Amino acid sequence: MPNQSNVFTYHHVVTKDEIDTLNHVNNVVYVQWIQDISTKHWNDLTKDSPEIDFVWVVTRHEIDYKGQALLGDTITFKTWVGETKGVTSVRHVEILKGAVLLVKAQTVWCMLHAKTLKPARITESVLKILEASK
Repeated sequence: MPNQSNVFTYHHVVTKDEIDTLNHVNNVVYVQWIQDISTKHWNDLTKDSPEIDFVWVVTRHEIDYKGQALLGDTITFKTWVGETKGVTSVRHVEILKGAVLLVKAQTVWCMLHAKTLKPARITESVLKILEASK
């Protein structure tokens, strides 16, 4: 994990609609959470850069499920940016319940031009924004 000042953190309380028939958070919910925290972090990084005209799509998820979350649990999400080159950027996500690691994920994102939706080489301006989070 990088320097703590470069980690974006968010908290959430597990709701009834996130619970499956086994009475714990469904794995599909974890995937949604990984996407949501990534989007929140990107929006936070670019809030002062309205000229950024790119969107991101997932090309690969690698997820290790290590524990389970239950209804009412307070969950902490931590995310940071890893290797970034060409048209892709790796994002790391950890989902914790207290100090217990529930999920560890690494997602490869591809940057697209917002208008054409075609892959875009990561520009210097975007790289500076992402490096600010490293």
